[in-house]
Amino acid sequence: MELFSLKNKTAIVTGALGLLGKKHCEALADAGANVIVADLDEGGAEEFAKSLGEQHCGLKVDVTSERYLKIARDKISARYGTIDILVNNAAINDMFENPVLAKELSAFENYPLDAFKKSLDVNIIGVFLASQVFGTVMANQGNGSIINIASTYGIVGPDQSIYRDAHGEQTFYKSPVYPVTKGAVVNFTRFLAAYWGHKGIRVNTLSPGGVENEQNEFFIQNYSAKTLLGRMARPADYQGALVFLASEASAYMTGANLVVDGGWTAI
Repeated sequence: MELFSLKNKTAIVTGALGLLGKKHCEALADAGANVIVADLDEGGAEEFAKSLGEQHCGLKVDVTSERYLKIARDKISARYGTIDILVNNAAINDMFENPVLAKELSAFENYPLDAFKKSLDVNIIGVFLASQVFGTVMANQGNGSIINIASTYGIVGPDQSIYRDAHGEQTFYKSPVYPVTKGAVVNFTRFLAAYWGHKGIRVNTLSPGGVENEQNEFFIQNYSAKTLLGRMARPADYQGALVFLASEASAYMTGANLVVDGGWTAI
């Protein structure tokens, strides 16, 4: 089990207050890492970090801002000395405030350009900048693990039928930008792995499937029927895979995409 230990390692999780972000933080903390809870919500990040233990810290980080990232880098380096693990988790997944307009606005023909650009900024540029700022520290110290969180929709196209209710009515469309950005993340992983391999940095993708989170029952049933395990993921289902990628248990693994989706993409 020592292979999975992250004792004396420093780990940064971006978008850390999201549904999976919190679970990522908990898993890394349980494995022994000093965890930096990085999120736009500074107060929330600090509070959650305290709940994990005194050795962890919360920081306000905007992944689209090089300035914010460099301030965070300097604070982390001053307190912990090293930066060993980066989990690029921050991302936008479209939510439409008005359910009446969700179907119309999410359709490709009507999808707003501003929304497309906003997701590009966070989902791609944010991953690029965070990797550049924190990864350069890893390159200088000669080791590190970067884990980019993608999605099954970075591998396969969205099945729009799962968004139809029991009456066959399309309630929503998975928008174009999420698959586009997550597909880019998968290949950016390969680029970084090839670029920094000789520096001792491993770069891998973790591609999760859909997580059950109080969605409409018809959606849960539709989604579950497409998986080999017959259910959506639980938020904690990705913790083992994350610790594996962060730790020496995956010491000879880089440039890979670890798909944990209950069999969604297997058939």
